[in-house]
Amino acid sequence: MPVPGWPTVFRGSTAVAAGLVTPGRLRGPAFVRLFPDIYARAGAAPPDLRLRSAGAYLFARGRGVLSGYSAAELHRASCGPPDAPAEIVVPGGGVHPCPGLVLRRDRLGPGEVEQVAGLAVTSRRRAAYDLARTCPDLGDAVAAVDALSRVGRFAPEEVLALAARYPRARGRRRLPRVVGLADRRAGSPMETRLRLLLVLGGLPAPEVQWVVQDVRRRRAVWLDLAYPEHRVGIEYEGEVHTEPERVLRDIGRGTDLVDQGGGCTASRSTRCSASRPRSWRRSGARSARESTPSAPRAAPHSARRHLTRRTIPSAGRSPPPPPAPAPRARRAGPRRGGRPGRWRRGRRSPRRCGPPPARRRR
Repeated sequence: MPVPGWPTVFRGSTAVAAGLVTPGRLRGPAFVRLFPDIYARAGAAPPDLRLRSAGAYLFARGRGVLSGYSAAELHRASCGPPDAPAEIVVPGGGVHPCPGLVLRRDRLGPGEVEQVAGLAVTSRRRAAYDLARTCPDLGDAVAAVDALSRVGRFAPEEVLALAARYPRARGRRRLPRVVGLADRRAGSPMETRLRLLLVLGGLPAPEVQWVVQDVRRRRAVWLDLAYPEHRVGIEYEGEVHTEPERVLRDIGRGTDLVDQGGGCTASRSTRCSASRPRSWRRSGARSARESTPSAPRAAPHSARRHLTRRTIPSAGRSPPPPPAPAPRARRAGPRRGGRPGRWRRGRRSPRRCGPPPARRRR
């Protein structure tokens, strides 16, 4: 009896009925449970989104279509976090929710479903449309549209055509802003987030994948982001750039860029530095100011006022006295001596704080 997906992703009850595995071994360390009755072979790393998406499709028994981050992963346009849940659209229902699975009951029009590796997946345009509406973070939504439009080779503005097809869909009002910030030339989701840090921080939109040509050596250098008029280049260094050979190559590439670019300023960003938007906005603005000659700026008004008061005393006037300290506020609370209605103890002449206690009858 053949078992679909064995031994990568399979249904546990079918594998037990076929005699391929026992229930005890299925609950052991050799396999990992993805969804109810859906198992996969355990590996050194936790199951990735592609494996969990295949398990979600098997869990739905063919009633759903993979969408969102699951569709982007199968289209080789990875743009979601590593722990992103699998997403599936079930137009007709019949699938109950479970942890690690996002169910959506949306309509799917003609041309919005494709077959990838034997799985029903939404198209690249439909996946970009869904992620632009449903991603809670603006940066994640723009990064998803950039990645899918780059792989699918379509303009981000084509996503708005689906918005006209579904005028009452949830989150459609957000689409124009996401599409306006998208640029399919971005090489990775982190490059998109880095560009958004600069643009949303008040800086002008940089050029994406700017080419610096070396006529003498007959080769070109691509910069992730650049301000050509200010001779400033910004690059994102991912995990691939941490390899020893790649580090040496990047050092030589940066030296050649400074030499052939006529004094270009190359700024590098990593995952840690990109998570500090304030420092990046300051460094980008500082690099732009330093590369452009300008007149010296006057001291701010607060500094001028401070210098005038401290270094240039007025003639015939003594400096004002320091302000008197504010009176100390008394703490509100019960009167000293204990609770009302009791006698004070520890004194020779007790004083009552309330009515005297009643005398006992003998």
